[in-house]
Amino acid sequence: MADQEIPELKREQLGKGVRGKYLKNFTQGSNVVVLQPEILKAFPTSEAVNKALASMLAFAKETQGLTGRAGKAPRKRTAV
Repeated sequence: MADQEIPELKREQLGKGVRGKYLKNFTQGSNVVVLQPEILKAFPTSEAVNKALASMLAFAKETQGLTGRAGKAPRKRTAV
C-alpha cells in the first residue's frame, strides 16, 4: 500500500527538460531502422523485413562464387 501513495509532482518540481539529451546514446546503442513508406507497405513487420534481407543475403552468397573468381583481380592475358 505504501508504494501506491507516491505524491503527485507539479511541473515546476520536475525541473527544465533538455530536448535530445539521450539521443546520441540511443542511436549508438540501438538498431532501429526507419523504412520509407512504400517499403513499409511491402514489409509491414520486422519479421517480413528480416526474411527478405536474409533471402537476399543467401542469394548474394550463392551467386558470389558463380564466376569462380569473386573478389579477385582479373587475370592478365599472356601473349602467345
